[in-house]
Amino acid sequence: MSLSQGIPLSNISADQSRWNRHDTSWMLSLFGTAVGAGILFLPINIGAGGFWPLVIMALLAGPMTFFAHRGLARFVLSSSQSNADFTNVVEEHFGVSTGRIISVLYFLSIFPILLIYGVGLTNTVDSFIVNQLGMSSPSRIVLSGILVLGMISVMMAGEKIMLKVFEIIVYPLAFILAGLSLYLVPSWRLPEMSNTFDIGQLSTTLWLAIPVTVFAFSHAAAISSFAGAQRRHYGDKALPKTEQILKRTSVMLISFVLFFVFSCVLSLSSEQLLEAKMQNVSVLSYLANVHDSQFIVALGPLIAFIAISSSFLGHFLGARESLNGLLQKQTRFSDKNMDRLGIIFMFFCIWGAAVLNPSILGMMEVFSGPIIAMILFVMPMVAVYKIEALKRYRRHFSTYFILGMGLLAVSAIVFNLV
Repeated sequence: MSLSQGIPLSNISADQSRWNRHDTSWMLSLFGTAVGAGILFLPINIGAGGFWPLVIMALLAGPMTFFAHRGLARFVLSSSQSNADFTNVVEEHFGVSTGRIISVLYFLSIFPILLIYGVGLTNTVDSFIVNQLGMSSPSRIVLSGILVLGMISVMMAGEKIMLKVFEIIVYPLAFILAGLSLYLVPSWRLPEMSNTFDIGQLSTTLWLAIPVTVFAFSHAAAISSFAGAQRRHYGDKALPKTEQILKRTSVMLISFVLFFVFSCVLSLSSEQLLEAKMQNVSVLSYLANVHDSQFIVALGPLIAFIAISSSFLGHFLGARESLNGLLQKQTRFSDKNMDRLGIIFMFFCIWGAAVLNPSILGMMEVFSGPIIAMILFVMPMVAVYKIEALKRYRRHFSTYFILGMGLLAVSAIVFNLV
């Protein structure tokens, strides 16, 4: 049975089906890729719409996260080529011209976010040095260069080192998120509930909250590399293993992130959430002001640094692979030289953005949004009806569900832009 046909978990040998350290490392890597600095704004962005939209989106978040990323992994593994990455798969299934357009858009959906994280990482460390350590602000050129070079060096050290660093980063992140969520429990208050519902307003709020939920839990940037790693590690048994790892990643994400979101939202009134949204500050900054807590003030920079670092590594993984795939089609360089060229290009771009600190990077994130929704939610589901290898998923509920959610996410983003 081929990879593209899918293999039940029961068909994996006992040794391969048993959860192991390799699986844990990738689960943590995907978790770290998803949990970026945006988690600090997630409680405000979702909670400001009211308690019931928050509850409904919380119920939808799990299926949306798992089904969407499973669909993208299935798409990558549907290739007849054993070493195919995302760029190879889209060209194989959609033709050379369309495939290259999708590949370019895929790279452009990841790379601006990488620039944003380069800026965010520099700003976070600079703020910590000035405000927490009481030192003068260092040279931005030197600080950003050291930070970006350090992050990229981790990726160049190889897959084993990268996964080890993810383990070191993600465990404290999960522990701090859980600890902070528990710390806020005594300040919980009953949510403001109304016996009457405005269906129109509720529907609009839910519609506009879908993109926020999509991107808050997205680890699409790492899925192609993740799927390829499972194919190298498990061979023909890679598909069920990717689904097993993705399922546990989704459970971990939903458990930690939603507990954090609900704990923050229940600690604030609807008026406070709206005020925080108007001020455009992170939930930790607002909570620190409301509770006058030095504990939260001290945790803020640490959470931001860990979250940005882990998400930077995951997005660099996707950007590096997609850029190499594009260069491979356009140049005659060897794979090693091509990889070096791509890394040098990305280093100077990220470093330059971190030094310049331009406000236009916020607009780049808006540009990335619709493309991520299209590639993560819409394209893999369209491929189910186009590709013979994926036809077994055509009448599955998850296919219709993710396609519908993807179209709603794209339409909501376009609506917000217009």
